[in-house]
Amino acid sequence: MRYLTAGESHGPQLTAIIEGLPAQMPLTAEMINKELKRRQGGHGRGRRMQIEKDTVEIVSGVRHGLTLGSPVALVVKNDDWKHWTNVMGIEPVEDDAEVKRQLTRPRPGHADLNGGMKYGHRDLRNVLERSSARETTVRVAVGAVAKQLLAELGVEIVSHVTEIGGIRTNPETYEGKSASEIRAIVEEDAVYCADPSVTKQMTDLIDEAKKNGDSIGGTVEVVVEGMPAGVGSYVHYDRKLDSKIAGAVMSINAFKGVEFGLGFEMARKPGSEVHDEILWDEEQGYTRKTNRLGGLEGGMTTGMPIVVRGVMKPIPTLYKPLQSVDIDTKEPFQASIERSDSCAVPAASIVAEHVVAFEVAKALLEQFDADQLPRLKANIEEFKQYAKGY
Repeated sequence: MRYLTAGESHGPQLTAIIEGLPAQMPLTAEMINKELKRRQGGHGRGRRMQIEKDTVEIVSGVRHGLTLGSPVALVVKNDDWKHWTNVMGIEPVEDDAEVKRQLTRPRPGHADLNGGMKYGHRDLRNVLERSSARETTVRVAVGAVAKQLLAELGVEIVSHVTEIGGIRTNPETYEGKSASEIRAIVEEDAVYCADPSVTKQMTDLIDEAKKNGDSIGGTVEVVVEGMPAGVGSYVHYDRKLDSKIAGAVMSINAFKGVEFGLGFEMARKPGSEVHDEILWDEEQGYTRKTNRLGGLEGGMTTGMPIVVRGVMKPIPTLYKPLQSVDIDTKEPFQASIERSDSCAVPAASIVAEHVVAFEVAKALLEQFDADQLPRLKANIEEFKQYAKGY
């Protein structure tokens, strides 16, 4: 399974094409739209979320609510396009100086300067329109399709915020809770946090950052339950599932680090406090006494929940000016912006959930016969029974 996205932030639409889904899988636009709505929520979001009310249109690969096995094409229209038809138009522009006015002032922390160097653009709008986090809209849509597949296979996934601006959750609050229990808490929380005791501190800090013209980052956690053991590979470096998940999380705009299980805390502990002891009983088969490695050993699933966290830097689009240099005049200037999120960590947790969902679903389809959903279900169940008594 693979996908490709296309579209610019203020272009007419965002598009994704997914190839490799099994046939006979239930899929409707509403299944995707509820996830798109979650991406637009969370305390700290800017005015763009009031402008765009994202909904998806499925334009191929589905008939009467079931996938066909052919590529599925998804389209999300940009409502703001009507204000950008001249600036972002497809056809050549002759004499309109205002429309042709170039952006030559790169913003610190963005892709503007490096992207302009790479592709030779003197108008940096050619870079920022595609490098915008707006593209994550259709990545969430793709992940929503993957989540639908995972649900059919008995795999559940949830994300939640674990830190914003130095304010951390207490893991004991949600330790031992199932993915569905965590989801029930998160969906009622202003910052998608599974520890509501710190929510007020987080929202206050976000408001303070906005008042000061600044931004703050944080960390998010994704938990995947119900994966069979042995998915992934120890044989080839590029088929290790933890590597693929890590790469997916790092591909999200503004993410700068990733860890599994205890993560970097492992550097401060002896091996006896890191590795998960193996247990077996007739009912469950093989399990682990703990889950410090986050459900992955040797690039493969252990059957325990996959637990992965990513750190998001403060978004670089600020009301507070930062110094930069005009690429035409080479003169310094103070970069500022009119519209921005003060904190996008809650929304980023939704993006993380969906990019992880895609990688996990893809790994299952690579390992098991996946042309049609009934056979895929049967093959996975057969393998689970085999692994239980191995």
